[in-house]
Amino acid sequence: MSCFDVHDPVFATYVLHNAPVKRLATGFDWAEGPVWFGDQGCLLFSDIPNNRILRWSEEGLTTFRQPANYSNGHTRDRQGRLISCEHGGRRVTRTEWDGTITVIADGYQDKPLNSPNDVVVASDGAIWFTDPHYGIMTDYEGFKAPQELPCQVYRVDPSGTVEAVITDTACPNGLAFSPDESRLYVADTGRMFSADPQHIKVFDMLGGRPTNGRVFHKIDRGCADGIRVDSDGNLWSSAADGVHCIAPDGHLMGKILVPETVSNICFGGRARHRLFITATTSLYSVILNRKGVQIP
Repeated sequence: MSCFDVHDPVFATYVLHNAPVKRLATGFDWAEGPVWFGDQGCLLFSDIPNNRILRWSEEGLTTFRQPANYSNGHTRDRQGRLISCEHGGRRVTRTEWDGTITVIADGYQDKPLNSPNDVVVASDGAIWFTDPHYGIMTDYEGFKAPQELPCQVYRVDPSGTVEAVITDTACPNGLAFSPDESRLYVADTGRMFSADPQHIKVFDMLGGRPTNGRVFHKIDRGCADGIRVDSDGNLWSSAADGVHCIAPDGHLMGKILVPETVSNICFGGRARHRLFITATTSLYSVILNRKGVQIP
């Protein structure tokens, strides 16, 4: 059985049919938030319900941090430091090189954030993150608590000022910039129990602000939880049946089929051509004929 489902002939050139989807590790409860550290040859990712961040390398799997404040999404800033979204702390943090933790954002307008979910860092150093309510709905991925703010997308200026920049999504989740940062993609997973399919919105970036928000693509299986872009501007998204590759014009090019529901993805490896996939209880990877846009 093929690991790939080709919808557009171009997608057949993106995958290597002798490069399998490999399960690298398993035994997690809900794996999320992969981020590649090329200078250390390792991947960090969250196992949210078990309150830990794990470290995978070719040498094996180890625990990077436990407890980890029920961390979800991660990225690196322009200095290579780890940026994390914490459900338990209801905050976004930075891990300094000496291991200390700096709080980037934990509230807005004198109210606590909900449960920061995913995060990206723009070329100007601004930190963008989504803040749905998933981590405070139950005690499974954090601590159950009242919701005091709408589910929004925030931007933290390099000076530390926090601003709500997208306020019209039901539950913003994964987010990613196009390679030239002229577009911002935001997965809206708030329609989980709606007849309207899960969709990804796209915003034009004008003067550093998102404008003209519109539906970019509707996921046909599950939801677009985590999203990443490759160097040609194609969007790769998690879904219930694997990873979907979506062209810049919004049409589905193909799928990487995975036997578990995929939560998130990131590019890494020696040439940024290895796609790492967190999928429910396991970590997978596959080598592609594409390169991701990834802070090294």
